[in-house]
Amino acid sequence: MPVELTRRDEFAIITLNRPEALNALSFQIVKDIGAALSEVAESDARALLFIGAGDRAFCAGADISELAGRSLSEAKRGAEAGQRTFARLDTFPIPSVAIINGYAFGGGMELASACTFRIATPNAKMGLPEIKLGLIPGYGGTQRLPRLIGEGRALELIMTGRTVEAEEAERIGLVSRIVEGDALEAGMAFAREFTGYSLPVLGFARDAVKRALDLPVYEGLKVEADLNTMSFQTEDSVEGTAAFLAKRKPEFKDG
Repeated sequence: MPVELTRRDEFAIITLNRPEALNALSFQIVKDIGAALSEVAESDARALLFIGAGDRAFCAGADISELAGRSLSEAKRGAEAGQRTFARLDTFPIPSVAIINGYAFGGGMELASACTFRIATPNAKMGLPEIKLGLIPGYGGTQRLPRLIGEGRALELIMTGRTVEAEEAERIGLVSRIVEGDALEAGMAFAREFTGYSLPVLGFARDAVKRALDLPVYEGLKVEADLNTMSFQTEDSVEGTAAFLAKRKPEFKDG
C-alpha cells in the first residue's frame, strides 16, 4: 500500500510507502492520506507521525507524470483537493510531526509544512522547486512557508526553487531539530515531549498561536485570554495545580 497507517504505543504513524518513486504524491495517494486522517481522528492516538519509507525520501513531491495535459479546471480541482487534505492538519485533534528523512520537495514539503512540527535527519533536503517547471506551489506552500520562516526567506525559496539542507532548515526555523539514528524512534521521542500533557489544553495552545498569525496583537490577546480562561475550567488544570502543590507528577485525563 502506498499509504500505510500503523500504530505504535500512543502514536498513529502514516508512512508514505512508495520508495521506488521517492514516495511521490499521486492524486490517489493524496486521497488515501485523507482517508487515513479520518481514521486517526477517530482513534485514541495522542500524536500523528508522518514518515517516508526508506532512507532516501520523505516525499519527493508530486507525481509529475500526472500533471501534464490537464485542463485548467482539472488543475484547479487538483490543487483544491490537496489543499483541503493538508488543511485538515491545521485543526486536527492531535498534534502532528513530519519526520523528514531525506528529500522533501514540492507537495512533500507542503505536507510537512502543514504538520504541527517538523524534524529532520542529517541527510534531509527540502524545497519548493515548482518554479523550475514554470509553476508555483499549489498545496499550500505559498501560504504556510511564510508563516514558518518569514516572507523574505519564503519568497527567496519559492522564486529560486533552491534546496535547503538540514542545518539551514534548523537555523531558519523550518524544522525544530535535526535528529540522529533511527528516524521513527527519534520522531516518537520528540513527540513524547508533549504527548503526556492534556490534549484539550495542547489544542488551546496551538489555537492561540495560530490565531496570532492572523490577528493584530490586541485581538490576539483577547483570544489568548479566552483560551486561558477555558483552560482553567478543565479537570486537567485542577489536577495539574494539585500535583504541583503536592510535588508529584500530574495524571492528566484529557478532561
